[in-house]
Amino acid sequence: MLFRGLSMAPRSNANACKTAGGLDPLMVSYNESIYYDRVFYAQDIRGSIAWARANHNQGILTKAEFEAIVAGFATVEEEWKSGTFAIVPGVDEDIHTANERRLGEMIGKSIAGKLHTGRSRNEQIATDMRLWLRDELRTIEAYLVDFLKVLAARAENDIEFVMPGYTHLQRAQPVRFSHWLLSYGMAFATDLQRLGEVITRVNRSPLGCGALAGNPFNIDRDAMAKELGFEGLLWNSMGAVADRDFVVETMQWGSMLMQHMSRWAEDLIIYSTAEFGFVKLADAYSTGSSLMPQKKNPDSLELLRGKSGRAFGVMTGLMYSLKGLPSTYNKDLQESIEPLLDHVKTVGDSIRIATGVTSTLTVQPQHMLAALTPDMLATDLADYLVRKGVPFRETHHISGQVVALAEKTGTNMDQLTYEQLKGIDARFEEDVKTCFDYNRSVEMRAAKGGTSRKSVEGQIAILKEILGAKQ
Repeated sequence: MLFRGLSMAPRSNANACKTAGGLDPLMVSYNESIYYDRVFYAQDIRGSIAWARANHNQGILTKAEFEAIVAGFATVEEEWKSGTFAIVPGVDEDIHTANERRLGEMIGKSIAGKLHTGRSRNEQIATDMRLWLRDELRTIEAYLVDFLKVLAARAENDIEFVMPGYTHLQRAQPVRFSHWLLSYGMAFATDLQRLGEVITRVNRSPLGCGALAGNPFNIDRDAMAKELGFEGLLWNSMGAVADRDFVVETMQWGSMLMQHMSRWAEDLIIYSTAEFGFVKLADAYSTGSSLMPQKKNPDSLELLRGKSGRAFGVMTGLMYSLKGLPSTYNKDLQESIEPLLDHVKTVGDSIRIATGVTSTLTVQPQHMLAALTPDMLATDLADYLVRKGVPFRETHHISGQVVALAEKTGTNMDQLTYEQLKGIDARFEEDVKTCFDYNRSVEMRAAKGGTSRKSVEGQIAILKEILGAKQ
């Protein structure tokens, strides 16, 4: 026998069922969601009033009953707002049962009991979540617009500052600080456009789909959707109550934004070090060391970087929870609520912190200028010869020889003599010295998307155009 010698009798513990057929008290708390889904109280009430109105229109509720429900819910909502709503442990399993229980206490169970006619909690929670998420995403959209406005204003204000641009974290070519800012600004602007698409898909109504098979009382789903501000319906009742793609898509969107946020934060962390000194964080977004008084830590940026991992984690966890579920509603779907609440708060808070960091950041252009070195103009030297008719592959090699000579002689490239340059290639002329100018270098990159002043101003205009479409 596999378990020989082991007693299979249940051990006595405080969580054991005390009555036959009753739920284990631990199972009661394990099952209930009221302590986090109560955040949907207003959406649940709005959905219930729309439902009551639709049932009244079908003759299921009298006018007096409908008016009593509306009045009762007004009081219930006020209790939630004021913090006086008393949750009954073990009875109020979720926000739906809590609201209906309290409504019954106020207007009588005989009337309140009619409210649930033809309705399932499956469609209720799906409706509540979509209503709540739609409104939260619109708030996040406003935060993101504000952040992008600050980025655009900063890019305009700091357009004269030139700094090293990096690839592989190695100094590469001179760029405008504003160009760097807009490299992330354009990524966040794309996130803003994606968010609008996500909101459209979130804002569809499952109300009236029942548990899975639909409503038997010919309820007007279109009227309810319109009342609740939905832009359309979910067209399959089975799919509507089981769908959490709108949650996953929101978290995928948020993870993409947080990925951009993390990379932006990482750059600023590097740029704020003493070794770089390109920027300085305001005291409001940095902290001192508990041991070393000279240190000023970029905690805001480090938290943005760290919280991106948190956003990725809850998204991945939910996808694992959903991947093997059979149709239609399963209790596993309850596990979509807490990750969503956490994700939405993390993303919204992060955007606002990023806005504060950007608006209060001190830029130190003198340190940017000091970090520029003549070898970063090696490509400009190659481009110079291209304009003399030399093939680029050849000019690249020649420019490399100039770099090598500068390193060998311990001389900056711009300090090499005209004779030394002519010794490498006879096609160098005296005007070659014009190549060793950082401002000229950035101005030469004048094609759309480049780092010249005109190109950067064009990018700012594009960003403002995208923001204008959101007004």
